[in-house]
Amino acid sequence: MTARLTSQILIGVLLRRVQAQGGHGTVLHKGEPLSGTIVVQAVDRGRTIGLFERVTSLDGTLSFTPCGPRDLTQDSEISQYIDRRTRVDPDIWFVELDVADAERLAAEILCTS
Repeated sequence: MTARLTSQILIGVLLRRVQAQGGHGTVLHKGEPLSGTIVVQAVDRGRTIGLFERVTSLDGTLSFTPCGPRDLTQDSEISQYIDRRTRVDPDIWFVELDVADAERLAAEILCTS
């Protein structure tokens, strides 16, 4: 059995990598440090292009799955989604990444650890 990195460590690595690539990342909601669910809001020049959740399948593999509202042009829809999810699961992490190819970068870090 291999040990997995904690959610808090993965978020830290992700934010440092985004900064190293000239982007900006911020934690919108801090979740449970050890094993909280992680959702990434991928942003390109201030415009949300997707919400992606790190999911563990039954066989233990990690994947990055789209989630959230269909209409990503409405900031209020995104905010309401984040509010609902954090009320139901206060252990969840929400992270916003404004960097080129945010989805690929997040999946590379969050789904290989």
